[in-house]
Amino acid sequence: MLVLVAPGQGAQTPGFLSPWLELPGAADRIAAWSGAIGLDLAHYGTKADADEIRDTSVAQPLLVAAGLLSVAALGDVTPGAVAGHSVGEITAAVFAGVLDDTAALGFVRTRGLAMADAADVSETGMSAVLGGDPEQVLAHLDRLGLTAANVNGAGQIVAAGTAEQLAALAEDRPEKARVIALKVAGAFHTTHMAPAVATLREAAAHLTVADPTLPYVSNKDGQMVTSGAEVISRLVGQIANPVRWDLCMETFKEQGVTALIEVCPGGTLTGIAKRALPGVRTVALKTPDNLEAARALIAEHAESAA
Repeated sequence: MLVLVAPGQGAQTPGFLSPWLELPGAADRIAAWSGAIGLDLAHYGTKADADEIRDTSVAQPLLVAAGLLSVAALGDVTPGAVAGHSVGEITAAVFAGVLDDTAALGFVRTRGLAMADAADVSETGMSAVLGGDPEQVLAHLDRLGLTAANVNGAGQIVAAGTAEQLAALAEDRPEKARVIALKVAGAFHTTHMAPAVATLREAAAHLTVADPTLPYVSNKDGQMVTSGAEVISRLVGQIANPVRWDLCMETFKEQGVTALIEVCPGGTLTGIAKRALPGVRTVALKTPDNLEAARALIAEHAESAA
């Protein structure tokens, strides 16, 4: 069984969209989306520096657009399940037919702006905690007042909180663990994002929503969601609640996953999968050069989804 996944914020790098815009029709599609949401996606994906694309209001629509563009370049694919990490869940909602691409980009633009506003209230951020005993790591974060915002599996937990709390974590690491500060502009998936929930809920009320046509695995609890309305409700609540990517991967295993493709800008989720899902074939769509390998994987593993 093939699973198609979309990465979250932090996966973007300067210029990563450039090779994708050379594909037939890609520049026109990006231009249409840019006009629809009032953001020059081509500029930010090709010319902007790391600080510019770190901006939450820019990074989130840029990531969704890149994911959709790379899947369009793949051609016909019917995965056995779809999922996304954090903002990647909106990309996955398009894969599953819950939203159309223009509606999804408008929704994620609103999400990014609202979360950026919430992040401006106080100085907050996130750090990856790699290694250590998971239970001990969670207890350690709790003692420091931090939230386990992403429980990613494969020995990776992302802590979120104030700058002071994260500085304390850097000085007082959990036993046998490394701490790496992440290039994100806020404590996402925590109560610090609560002010953005109402804004997103209002935007969601105006969406045209369909039920998923593919199995959609949710960050909230790793469960498959069959109602489009429930998918949207979870997307709204998700911004102030932890991402349980570990539970998503447990569901992939239960469903018999044999291959996983991560859409552009791929790498993060395939890296986790290589550690947490041994034996599962993976391809990360980093550039169009990866499309041939992804198509080969589809030919071998997507048949079980038919």
